[in-house]
Amino acid sequence: MSNEVLFRKMTHDDIPAVAGIELESFATPWTEEIFDHELTGNAYAHYIVAELDGEVIGHCGMWIVLDECHITNVAVLSAYRGKGYGEDLMRQAMELCRLNEVKTMTLEVRVSNEPARTLYRKLGFQEGSIRKNYYTDDHEDGLVMWVEF
Repeated sequence: MSNEVLFRKMTHDDIPAVAGIELESFATPWTEEIFDHELTGNAYAHYIVAELDGEVIGHCGMWIVLDECHITNVAVLSAYRGKGYGEDLMRQAMELCRLNEVKTMTLEVRVSNEPARTLYRKLGFQEGSIRKNYYTDDHEDGLVMWVEF
C-alpha cells in the first residue's frame, strides 16, 4: 500500500463510490443518476476524485462557466475526515480553476458547518451573503463564500 492519495478526473466507473460518499455525507445526497447526467450531459461540470489505495475516498464537483466556478459538492468519507484530504481536494479544484483562467470560485456551506467554514477561510475564501432556508432538508441557511484568484 502506498498511502499516497491520487487526485484525478472522475470517470463513469467512479459514480457508485461517489454516490456512496454523498449518501454518507449529506442529508439530501446526489444520486448516481445525477452524477451520470453531470458527466455525460453537462459541459460545464468538472469532477475530481481522491483515491487512496484504489478506493475513492472523496470528491469535488464544480461548474466552470466562463471565468467563474461554483463548487457543487465536496465530501470525504467520514473515516478519512480530519486528515487533510478535503483541503487537498479543494486545492486541486482551485488549481483546475487557475488552469482554466477562472477568476472567482463560490460555494454555499451550512451556517452550522464550522469545520468546513474554517477550511474555506484557510483557503482564502471570504464570507458573503446568507441564503435563507437554502437547505431543503431542514431549511438551514446557507452561507455564500467566495475567493478570487
